[in-house]
Amino acid sequence: MSNCLRSWPEPIVRVQGLSESGIREIPDRYVKRPADRPMLSSSYVDNIPLIDLENLKSSDESIRDETMELISKACREWGFFQVVNHGVSYELMANARDVWREFFHLPPEEKQKFANSPVTYEGYGSRLGVEKGGKLDWSDYFFLHYLPEPLRDEKKWPSLPITCRKVIGEYGQEVVKLCRKITNILSINLGLNENYLHTKFGGDNERGACLRVNFYPKCPQPGLTLGLSSHSDPGGMTLLLPDTDVPGLQVRRGDDWITVKPVPNAFIVNIGDQIQVLSNAIYKSIEHRVIVNSGKERVSLAFFYNPGGDILIKPADELVTEDRPALYLPTTFNEYRAFIRTNGPRGKSQVESLKSPR
Repeated sequence: MSNCLRSWPEPIVRVQGLSESGIREIPDRYVKRPADRPMLSSSYVDNIPLIDLENLKSSDESIRDETMELISKACREWGFFQVVNHGVSYELMANARDVWREFFHLPPEEKQKFANSPVTYEGYGSRLGVEKGGKLDWSDYFFLHYLPEPLRDEKKWPSLPITCRKVIGEYGQEVVKLCRKITNILSINLGLNENYLHTKFGGDNERGACLRVNFYPKCPQPGLTLGLSSHSDPGGMTLLLPDTDVPGLQVRRGDDWITVKPVPNAFIVNIGDQIQVLSNAIYKSIEHRVIVNSGKERVSLAFFYNPGGDILIKPADELVTEDRPALYLPTTFNEYRAFIRTNGPRGKSQVESLKSPR
């Protein structure tokens, strides 16, 4: 990243501080263009595909096959699905959510010790992108690296609450296992060796994993802004632990935005741009965004499971044919990720820019 991006282009304003100051109108920096504002009356749906992973252990082959097909269909048609009976302790999920909520309610000076910069984004932040004067989202966050091991630095993780680092470590360990399990399933459903995506991500030593904990404070004018602007995730796959009772995630479905109603103790899984590229667009990364709420704050944990930063990502040779040539040019994940870190979230424009010239 160039030297001009080593600091933010203007002083950082913490959105939580704005919210708690009692303002009745949000600053203009957070007001979206009319076309980008949320339709807060949009329909709820609790049936983005819901997958019971326990069914993959069934003694009935037809139930196992049906579950595999449900996952395949969700990846091809939705790019999103929820999983239950996934093997991660419900108590650990609740502890992870609770410890991060505690962090965001620490005094500002405690959080400020972990303030981030655009160089790595690690730490406590309040913006994506470095465009001076650009529109901002109504959220604060904490971003940290979990894998590969050389990038993991627990001293950059919050030291308060006291249990935070321990919980983060345990949570990351369990979610990585689940990510590995799901990428094996996705590989098999693509007709590839079950370890294909694991290997292409760099295997145990090079694969990447990072956590972004989002804090969406109450907003006095939720109809004018977004907690997170429309984007598709740049990485491989995301496992989202949403808040328990405050919906906020919206998924694009055609011309509509569907507000996802989380299922208790479920993870929301979504395909990222790297798997769209590796699958030669058989699987889709789908635009999504986050709406905010005037009466309730929200906390969510987005765990990104990614290829190693220096690994060249391109469509799988086995999925390239005369009838379906390679749709994307090769690029490394580090090169790809630099786009959203520089420009902020911008729909699907980034993955579209990788398309091979015809």
